[in-house]
Amino acid sequence: MKLIGPFKQLLPMTGLPLKGALADNQLVILKDAGILIEGEIIVAIDSFIVLKQKYANAEIHELKGDHTCLPGFIDSQTQICFGGSGITKDFWEIVVATRNTSQEILSKKTAKLANRHLKNGTTTIEIKSGFGLSVAEELKMLRAIKDAATQTKVDIITTCFAAQRSPKDATKNKSTYLQEISSELFPVLKEEKLTERIAVTDTSGFNEDQIASHLEKARAMEFNIVTIENGLSKCNTTTLASTHEEVIFTALAGTSIGLGTNFTPARKILDNGDSLAIASNHNPLTAPMGDLLTQATILGAFEKLTNAEVLAAITVRAAAELNLKNSGQLATGKLADFILFHTNDYKDILYNQGAFKPCVVYKKGEVVFDKH
Repeated sequence: MKLIGPFKQLLPMTGLPLKGALADNQLVILKDAGILIEGEIIVAIDSFIVLKQKYANAEIHELKGDHTCLPGFIDSQTQICFGGSGITKDFWEIVVATRNTSQEILSKKTAKLANRHLKNGTTTIEIKSGFGLSVAEELKMLRAIKDAATQTKVDIITTCFAAQRSPKDATKNKSTYLQEISSELFPVLKEEKLTERIAVTDTSGFNEDQIASHLEKARAMEFNIVTIENGLSKCNTTTLASTHEEVIFTALAGTSIGLGTNFTPARKILDNGDSLAIASNHNPLTAPMGDLLTQATILGAFEKLTNAEVLAAITVRAAAELNLKNSGQLATGKLADFILFHTNDYKDILYNQGAFKPCVVYKKGEVVFDKH
């Protein structure tokens, strides 16, 4: 076993409701705490001194200076598997470049971008396909993402976004393309365990009936559905606390910044009693920055969100959006995914508008980034 601490503050992000507004005084803040780990799992969280006395035989990692500890961030929406560059902001150039890039190169590039997120505190990331726009090319992308997961410590959640657009070079009509996706691609996704998630968007060029038929087939094969409308993602997911399905909205903060459009009405969503996650939507066209903490901080400022609401949106509520049971919180039995900041007050993290980055990142109990 391994004991890490003491932390001036530790925010486990536990005890928070999944839905609705949050006040900062609802955050649990543990002082001078330690985390006891066995393998990848948290065994106990308590006073560092108490744990040190109780587990005298544990491997002690005693920290110097002030540190605040949070769960690793979860970026629940990205598209970081692509070929070429999005500098011209031409969607079809990205499609052509992706088709012309081998699976091996796509995999390496995706892992490299995932590792960049890891250094900024993101320990779990969702990655969509969508730049292949054919059965063969979408399969290449999804296999590349699966390969990328073996080249990074980040946990990768994959989503099939084959219906992102109607193929420009399709020789058949739009309905036929969607039928090919459902009849030829969906079974392989299940067979090779490439993903359990299917995404659609209102900007795809397909009409409502075509999308409805596509989703009906996806649901019949028991895929989880993600819909993106007006820059806002919506997922029907099973909550962390029960088997009851809830709708979780995800604000795509990076896209709002990249397009110069209004932010998702996060304040209204929360005040309406709904659940909100925040994602970077890192992609080569509309959100190339890919800095979740910076984007969440900016959205929070414009939408008048509390510290608790922003932090929950990139930890526990983002975990719920991806239906993750062991991430997004720090508690006994959860994965030892946590990040440290050089401060004795967690409010410094958002106060610095994204410029204040983690100094150490732990993934499954191991240090995967150390600024020192």
